[in-house]
Amino acid sequence: MIILGVDPGTLIAGYGVIERKGEKISILDVGVIKNSGAITMPLRLRKIYSSLCSVIDRFHPDEFAIETAFYSKNAQSALKIGQARGVSILAGVNHEIPVTEYSPREIKKAVTGKGAASKEQVQYMIMALLKLKAKPKHFDSTDALAVAVCHAFKISSRHSGFPAKKRQEHKNWKSFVAVNPERIIKFS
Repeated sequence: MIILGVDPGTLIAGYGVIERKGEKISILDVGVIKNSGAITMPLRLRKIYSSLCSVIDRFHPDEFAIETAFYSKNAQSALKIGQARGVSILAGVNHEIPVTEYSPREIKKAVTGKGAASKEQVQYMIMALLKLKAKPKHFDSTDALAVAVCHAFKISSRHSGFPAKKRQEHKNWKSFVAVNPERIIKFS
């Protein structure tokens, strides 16, 4: 299964493409879509849309995952992010790809185990999980990979074929793994 993850933004939008084969996850592509602040918003949105369509045409993802808008004190900023999200989602929908949205907190928790993790912590975990040799220049690209990895984890738990278990508290990771061996994903 190929998953496209998107971290929307009007000046810099990140995207990450991963492939999940069984329990293994590997990276296919990662990058950013950069826009100049000097161009108009409609032209920025067109570039985001056409760039994501190009990524979709190259990799033919089965799933599209995107970060939801967070609520900021700056309404203008939230509106701009909403526009970038809209054209990003439209690129997926126009290619008939199922679109799933995740909150920033949900993504951070899935990748680092902590919903309030910093961008540096998310980047570190993504580099470790996907065995990236070089640190990406922009957090937007590792954030996009984190969205895709979060989706891969969520799909894995939904389609594991195992009955839902009653939530338990665990003293450590070893006890958690002993009770939930089906939730372990091995990365290549």
